Order: sequence, then structure tokens, then C-alpha cells
Amino acid sequence: MFVRFFFLNDRAPTEIYPLPLHDALPISCLMVTQQHDDDPANGGSISFSRVVDLSWPVHPGIPQWPGDPGVEFLTIAEIKRDDYFLRRFAMGEHSGTHLSAPSGFRDGAPGHEAFSPNDLVRPAIVIDISAQAESHPDYALTMNDVLDWESDHGPVPQGCLALLRTGWQARWSNPLEYLGGASGDQLHFPGFGLDAAKVLFEGRNAGGLGTDTAGAEPGNDTGFSVSRMALENRLIVLENLTNLDLLPPTGALLIIGLLRLEGSSGGPASVTALVP
Repeated sequence: MFVRFFFLNDRAPTEIYPLPLHDALPISCLMVTQQHDDDPANGGSISFSRVVDLSWPVHPGIPQWPGDPGVEFLTIAEIKRDDYFLRRFAMGEHSGTHLSAPSGFRDGAPGHEAFSPNDLVRPAIVIDISAQAESHPDYALTMNDVLDWESDHGPVPQGCLALLRTGWQARWSNPLEYLGGASGDQLHFPGFGLDAAKVLFEGRNAGGLGTDTAGAEPGNDTGFSVSRMALENRLIVLENLTNLDLLPPTGALLIIGLLRLEGSSGGPASVTALVP
């Protein structure tokens, strides 16, 4: 499948062209018009050949932050009895792959309403620290790591999401190994260091970050320093991503789908990457 996105800056009303839906495939051309000058994509076009799912399936056995409620499913209707199938589900707002919200750290701050649809379509870069994390589970991305990435791949694009590949997705099936501990003050996993985050947010004007671990910062950062800084500035924070090993260092486009829970501190996200 070949998909081409065109990003335009004009403020004229967006025209919508209906597409024939032959089983929803194939899509040969799609046009997206950005309406704001500060959008991450300010011109040009990007072609995609692959679509990658970056979200984990949700079930009762997934890793959960210590103290958070677990995932529960309750069958309400069954085919044999009711002629249809229906379940009720319950889980914490930060279960599985999710997008955090500013209200998580400040009273009166907005929930997911802080993010417009335009905020949820972003170019992405991938910074790979899996080698460092393998020998140092508490590894924190450094400013020099960001500069080294730029020396190999060019400047961090303005408005992009910086995704941190740590290799932690391989531990997902073992919640204790994934979290590195059983209590909130004993967790061990890699993440963004505060200095690196400042370079990305203040020096490069990145639009947010994502990681394949349970938290934006290393597990031993009990003050949630990077998450707080990002959310105070209403930037994107995605956690518990997967398949980052299938993305290139630069060139992918992320589309974030939300379950918009009113007044939430965050919520489940379905994150899709379009890969050149």
C-alpha cells in the first residue's frame, strides 16, 4: 500500500473528498490540511509504505503501575443466551499504551481536552538506547545522546515526538521484570533524563515524547521530573509503546487515537505509525 500525505499551510476551509470504501482498501492518496502555523508539518509531502501498530492489546495480565487498579472484564451478554456478546471493562487511566494528561499533576489542569486533533498527528524520531539500557536498567537519556543522534540523522524536527527505544518491550509479558520492582519506590527501567528532555523541549521545540517503558523518566525518578515538565507545557507523553524497533530513526508519522475520558488524568491510546 502506498499512502501520500500532503501538509499545507493555507487557512482556507478544508475540503473533504469522499473515498470509495471497497473493504476500506486500498487507499491510494489522502490529503491532510494543517490549519495552524505551529503544526509540526509545515509543508512538503511524505510517502508511506508500511503501517505499524505501536499499542499493546489490553487484558487483565498486563503490567500495572504499583497501586493502580487492574484490568477487569465482565461479561454482560452472551451469544447463546442473549443472541449477542457484550462486556463491561474497567481499568486505570494509565493502563497499557496510554497518553497522559496535564491534570495528572496539577489541580484544575485539563485532561485530554488539552490536545486538539492536530496535536495528535506528529512526525516522530526514534532514539535507540537499548544497548545502554541492557547493561544499565536505570539509564537516563543524556543531552550528549541527543547530540549524537543529531550528528547521525540531522537536527531534531520541530514539533516532532521523540520516541525512546529501550528494548523494554521484550519484558512486557513479565510484569515484574518490565517494572523492575513491586513497589513504586523500587522500580527500575530506563527513560528520558531531565537535561535531555530540556534540550528536546526548549532547545528543539519537540512536541512531546514516547517510550516503550512504564514511564517517561527512569523508574527510580520518583518525582516524575520529565513527565511534569512535559505536561506543564501541555506536551504529548506516551507510555508503554511497542514495536519501536520497526520504526526508522526519522521519517515516520504518528497518529494517536484516544478514548476521550472527560476530566481524565490520561487514558488509553491507539498509536499508529506510518513508515516510509
